[in-house]
Amino acid sequence: MRTNTRKALLFIGLTFLFSYLLATLFYLAGGRWNTPAATLVGVGYMFIPMIMAIIVHKVIYKEPLKAPLGISWRFNRWWLVAWLLPPIVAFATLGVSLLFPVIEYSPEMAGIFEMFEGVLPPEQLLQMENQMDAFPIHVIWISLLQGLIAGITINAVAGFGEELGWRGLLQREFGHLGFWKSSALIGIIWGIWHAPLILQGHNYPQYPVAGVFMMIGWCMLLAPIFSYVRLKAKSVIAAAIIHGSLNGTAGLSIMLVKGGNDLIVGVTGAAGFIVLAIVNLLIFLFDRKTGEPVTIPAGSAR
Repeated sequence: MRTNTRKALLFIGLTFLFSYLLATLFYLAGGRWNTPAATLVGVGYMFIPMIMAIIVHKVIYKEPLKAPLGISWRFNRWWLVAWLLPPIVAFATLGVSLLFPVIEYSPEMAGIFEMFEGVLPPEQLLQMENQMDAFPIHVIWISLLQGLIAGITINAVAGFGEELGWRGLLQREFGHLGFWKSSALIGIIWGIWHAPLILQGHNYPQYPVAGVFMMIGWCMLLAPIFSYVRLKAKSVIAAAIIHGSLNGTAGLSIMLVKGGNDLIVGVTGAAGFIVLAIVNLLIFLFDRKTGEPVTIPAGSAR
């Protein structure tokens, strides 16, 4: 077996073991999603790939971390792409959502309040609505600013917890497959890794079982975009930024719509799938136009 294959399988095995164990213990302890405890579990879950990447790469294989896994603070324009592309995707997804006949434009954010009806008491919903009305500008612009700030700070830190594993170690070890094949494979693994959280209500609370398959497809569409940014920026930190910015601004895609369900609206729904597919097509066409297809640094000796 090739050395890079052994390392990749070891990383995947350990990451899945400890991630699934954490999610299972949370479930057996009676934990419920969309609670403060679930937030802590979700953040902890995100750091497991990073921890396992360090253990496998540094402790077991005794290789340096910084250069091989792309830990670089050298800034270039692709860092800005990483930061600003997610809100563009979110707003584009909002536009695509409105093409579906079951979706309505709702500047008063009726869809958001409907989502919280079964979660928050009526008086708290009324208080939230009054607070939003009191803002001098529409809350979507405030959410955009907050999401962008979070995207390069706290969300990027959490994103790094995943990206050192997926776009750091795993992308390097699968580099011999080429950009598109390695991205697809990482996307499948990445999507399956989310399964225990999806089944408990993350991202697709209305359709948790179907959501597992949706998440796998979504990660397959997202993986080439994250990989492309990581490789063009020559830094896994840029991948952490696009990850953090996406998590911080994804909610923009559902703030002004009413109707539909988890499988249709939002960046993780069918509308988001369409937008991400277009972004992947643009990456393919951009590479062909420049004549400089992205390449992945060689992994472990084979």
